Order: sequence, then structure tokens, then C-alpha cells
Amino acid sequence: QVQLVESGGGLVQAGGSLRLSCAASGSFASIAVMGWYRQAPGKQREFVARIFGPGVTNYADSVKGRFTISRDNVKKTVYLQMNSLKPEDTGAYICNLMVPRRGDYWGQGTQVTVSS
Repeated sequence: QVQLVESGGGLVQAGGSLRLSCAASGSFASIAVMGWYRQAPGKQREFVARIFGPGVTNYADSVKGRFTISRDNVKKTVYLQMNSLKPEDTGAYICNLMVPRRGDYWGQGTQVTVSS
């Protein structure tokens, strides 16, 4: 059974920074893809960033140059460093783990609120 627990959300002023963490428990291969999505009130969940086992990363255009995703395979943890935050970055940030041949796992989310 895989479980994901996010932390690090909070309230920050525009231009500020936050670092999110997502710790995974359970057994899965290091090739699993770990990532972050976000969902603002009244909007659909949207992709933010993902990192593949070897360290290859993908980012949504809206966060490129501001957010950095990284992972620690020993700790089974993925991080999202968010800099130069904007009010439009506000939302619940949800951790995702995609395990080949097993499917997707999701965390409960951690709230990020950016004030203008």
C-alpha cells in the first residue's frame, strides 16, 4: 500500500518562496515518476511538475524558471521549491506518484495561498 503525505504549504506574500515536500511510504521502484499537481477553487486540477527516476524533469509553462522539482530516492521524497510566487499560484498542491504497471497514487494535498 503506497501512501503520500505532503507538507510545507502555507500563506506567503507575492514574490515569496515556499518549499513543499511529499514523503511516500510503501514499496515501489525508483523508476516511478513523482510529481505535483495543483487545484484552485472552482478549477480543474492542473499539472505543475514531474521528475522521472533518472532525474529528468518536466514543468508547466506557467512555473518554468520559478519552480524546481527534485527527489531523494532513498527517502522516497519529492520536493517542490517555489520561488517568485504569484497570487495565481494559489491552490491545493497535490503529490502524485505514477508506478509503472500499477497506476497513479495521490496525496491529500497541502494548501498554498499567495497574497497580493
